[in-house]
Amino acid sequence: MPQALTLNQRIVLVSRPVGAPTPENFRLERVALPNLADGQILLKTLYLSLDPYMRGRMSDAPSYAAPIEIDEVMTGGAVSRVERSLHPKFHEGDLVVGVTGWQSHSISDGRNIIPIPSGLQSPSMALGVLGMPGMTAYMGLMDIGQPKEGETLVVAAASGAVGSVVGQVAKIKGLRVVGVAGGADKCRYVVEELGFDACIDHKRADFAEELALACFKGVDIYFENVGGKVFDAVLPLLNPKARIPLCGLIASYNAHEAPSGPDRLPQLQRTLLTKRVRIQGFIVFDDYGDRQPEFISAMAPWVRDGKVKFREDVIDGLENAPQAFIGLLEGRNFGKLVVRVARTE
Repeated sequence: MPQALTLNQRIVLVSRPVGAPTPENFRLERVALPNLADGQILLKTLYLSLDPYMRGRMSDAPSYAAPIEIDEVMTGGAVSRVERSLHPKFHEGDLVVGVTGWQSHSISDGRNIIPIPSGLQSPSMALGVLGMPGMTAYMGLMDIGQPKEGETLVVAAASGAVGSVVGQVAKIKGLRVVGVAGGADKCRYVVEELGFDACIDHKRADFAEELALACFKGVDIYFENVGGKVFDAVLPLLNPKARIPLCGLIASYNAHEAPSGPDRLPQLQRTLLTKRVRIQGFIVFDDYGDRQPEFISAMAPWVRDGKVKFREDVIDGLENAPQAFIGLLEGRNFGKLVVRVARTE
């Protein structure tokens, strides 16, 4: 019996942004998918993850991963349901997660496609607290940050997918945790719901002074995922032998020219040397992919027992992904940003 034709709705990169992305950098199109071959599966996307790293993949500047080519589908992790299978390890109806891109359907040979554990509150958790952001938070904090009870940790984007997990795990480990977020509502959520000791609004004119007051014993761990003025404010507060796990620099992702103002490099070098500060960048699946079971075994019980809470910002409709992504880079999301492409029923 011939296979039914599958029309795929997808968003491709039309042009490389100069500065902040705009809707004109993307195109929504519909194409027919080829028939399945032996060993392949047809996936229907349920949830698409939107993450800051995607901005770097839109550029052709040298990086740790190849750029998205013009007219290629935008990259991204997604939760999908197996619609048809000619693969012995996957069956119709299975829920899986993989990097399948900004599209309604995809065809895979099963490589790098991982089944989702049953019993999750929502399958989209596999893209957030139990997915790449959660693993980034856990491995960066535990392996590079090496937290010790009684220390002080600062994390920016504290209400976001990575920062919220960093702070909650640090609290479990007995640290004083100071978050940085944009706006009073986010700061209130971070303290009252997530249990941070303090949260400073980076939009305040006296942000640096307020951060210093909150970190009255200095900073032992700064989990860096933003850069910019937050890093500038943290730098003089670092204690001797502080550790800085570095997973992102969202404040500069849209920059297309050198920052104005004084050269901060000498101050940074002097601080790193005189205080013996350790700063280490990491790409979570490149550096820690083999330790995913360790992450899941630690995080899943914390989530189940309510020790680690999570919040999602859900946008409906694949066609709305570009605008939502633009908003993500501007800090407009509140929690882990996902696009609901199709219903799970």
